[in-house]
Order: sequence, then C-alpha cells, then structure tokens
Amino acid sequence: MRSLVTDRNLRRPALRRHWVYACLAGALAVGGVAGPTLSDEPDADSMTYARNLAIGVCGTCHGGTGNSTQPKFPRLAGQNANYLRTQLKAFREQTRGDPDALGYMWGMASQLDDTTIDALAVYYSKQRAEPVHRSESAAAGRGRQIYLHGIESEGVPACASCHGPDGHGTADFPRIAGQHAQYVLKQLGSFKSNMRKVAVMHGVAQNLRIEEIESVADYLEAQP
Repeated sequence: MRSLVTDRNLRRPALRRHWVYACLAGALAVGGVAGPTLSDEPDADSMTYARNLAIGVCGTCHGGTGNSTQPKFPRLAGQNANYLRTQLKAFREQTRGDPDALGYMWGMASQLDDTTIDALAVYYSKQRAEPVHRSESAAAGRGRQIYLHGIESEGVPACASCHGPDGHGTADFPRIAGQHAQYVLKQLGSFKSNMRKVAVMHGVAQNLRIEEIESVADYLEAQP
C-alpha cells in the first residue's frame, strides 16, 4: 500500500530583452519548463487512489476539485498535467525553493511515487476551473496590456507568448488564468528574488515594478 506524507549591461533595455528571449529559447530547446509530455493516462486503480488523495488530503488547501478558495494556495483545477507533474517532482526532490514549497510541499510530496504523481496531475487537469466571478479592477487594465504586449522599453516580453492569450498555458507552461492574485504576487516575488530558480521567469520578473506585478496579478485573477 502506498504511503503519503546583474550585470550593468543587463540594465539596458535592448540587451536585457535579448537576454530574456535567449533564456526562453534555451528553455524550449531542452524540452521547455516542464520536461517530457505525460502521454499515457494512469490505470484506473491509480486514478482512484489519486482522486481519494486529492479530496482527502490535498483538498484541505487546494479544494477537492482543485478550486482553492484560500488565496494563499494555488488553484489547480484545469492545470496542465505535464506542468503539475514536473512541479510535484520538484517538491519531492526539494529543488523548488519558494517559501510554501519548503513550508508545505516538500513534506507532502516526499512519499509520492511517480505513478501517484502522474495520476494526481491527470486528475487535476481534468477538473473544471470554476470562474472567480470578479470584475477587473482599474489596475487590471494595465495588467492586461502587460500580459498581452509586455513592456518593450523595459525588456519585458508579453506573458501571452508563453502562457497563451487566454492564460490557459500549454503542455510546458502553466495555466495562470483565474489564479489567485495573492498567489501570483507571491510567485513573481520568488522569481524576482531567484528563490524559485527559473531563469526565464527571473528575467521577466526582475524588470517589473511592484505596481506592474500587482496589475498583472489582478488581471489574471479575473480571467476565466
């Protein structure tokens, strides 16, 4: 039975922009942020076990179907299975270093085997992401512009170039539409400080001012 438990040159917008794009190209060249695609669905027993685990344990923070109502914890419903699998393995291997990873997920994921991780990833990917039902704030209008078009003068690429115009992501990049603004703020802060070491996102976040990050977070939370 399974058990659970900066270089000065980078401040120049043109050079900084090329550096961000180079990091992105490098990440994609080695298979993207999330690694090999999860192509085969786990067997029925594994999926039943994962469902019970998601509802009985993970649901305490993330909600039984992944629609977390607590802004501190991310919404997982409708998230890309490949991305979820990679993050769960990073928690298990203690290579993802943001504060909540250390405080919660390192311990929670430490006893998960690969089959259970795959089944959890598939389970959450199949759940319907429930809309937040909140209107965009005034600041979210600026966030929308940054998300769709970036800030060329500061070397910030459009978020939509990786996460898609609707924020639903791809196999390699996460769904961020409808994510709690508080969680988005926290993760962008971790990318900015390089506590969560993802070169592409560090390159983006370090060029954003706090008010710009807040605007993007507000915009994303209101998206379906």
